[in-house]
Parts: sequence; C-alpha cells; structure tokens
Amino acid sequence: MGSRERATLDRATMEAAVQQYFEACNKVDRDLFARCVSERVVHYLAHGMSGPVPGIDPIVERWGADVRANDSHWAVDAVYADEHSRTAVCEWTAFKPRLGKVLRGAEVYRFDDAGLIDEVRIYYASRRDDTVAANELEGFPYAERGFAT
Repeated sequence: MGSRERATLDRATMEAAVQQYFEACNKVDRDLFARCVSERVVHYLAHGMSGPVPGIDPIVERWGADVRANDSHWAVDAVYADEHSRTAVCEWTAFKPRLGKVLRGAEVYRFDDAGLIDEVRIYYASRRDDTVAANELEGFPYAERGFAT
C-alpha cells in the first residue's frame, strides 16, 4: 500500500460493511459493492460451485444472475466482527423462491488496509460430501494461510 495509512476499523464499521454487502447482493448494485468491497476481492465458494470468483464485476454478475433466475434474496441473521484480526463472520439465510429452496450458511470476511472487504469465504449449513476427499473451499490456499492440512 506504500505510504497510505491503514484504515482504522472498529466492529461497528465492519458489521455495517457486511450489511451493505448483502444489500448490494439483493439490489445487484455495483456502486454499493464498490463502497464496501475492494476491486481485488476474491469470493471463495464451496467445492463444485465454480469458484473462486475474483473481482467486483464477476461477483455482481454471479449474484445478479442468481437474483434474475431464482428471485434470490439474502437476509443477514447475525454479524460478528473482530477489529484486531480485521475479520467478520456473518450467518445468513438465502431465499430462492423459484426453486422453492431456503439455504443457510456463514461467510468469513477479511478486510484490507483501506477498510474494504477483500476476501469472502462461504460455508453452507449442509451435510458433508463423502464422495470427495476433502470438504473445503475450491481454490482456497489452506496450507499457505497456515490452516491445518
């Protein structure tokens, strides 16, 4: 980041950014995304969902297609944030009326030095998949990040 100052983040600011992220998803509004998400954002998805999705425009396109095809919309159930780790976690519910489905899950958000979300990691509340060797996010660098492997 060079000489730029690191943004001061508190829990309330981080929680508001996550709320705004969901508002942007529901409205399929690129300008709202740009207020809370870095241009370099990466959205990691569950295995088999064709992820990760890098950048605001591909994320807008992906969730916009879901909104149009399935009348999807998302509700924030709870947000938890920690300014020391610059990380927030959100429990959410996804409604897909045209499919007659309701999904629940959680996401982990990492914030960059500018105070924008630069990473989203999605986890669904679902059964494990015994047909794959590892139930994990597709493309996420677990070992590089110090996760147990």
